[in-house]
Amino acid sequence: MVKINDILQSMLLNPGSIKFSDLCKICDCYFGDARQKGTSHRIYKTPWKGDPRINIQNNKGKAKAYQVKQILKAIEKLKE
Repeated sequence: MVKINDILQSMLLNPGSIKFSDLCKICDCYFGDARQKGTSHRIYKTPWKGDPRINIQNNKGKAKAYQVKQILKAIEKLKE
């Protein structure tokens, strides 16, 4: 089983090669359970105002690179 820190490291090094299931693990860890599941999209709530959600989508088993980068920015914002 891949650990959260290993997935985060992979996200930083190569955001285009992340599995959707691994990105879901990261989002579940940092943002809790998704509001929406069972479709090609998963939506997570964030604790800040403005655009308080994260939307990720399954692209044939892979995560989209721009969404991986958005998740990394959101995690940094959480750590502040």
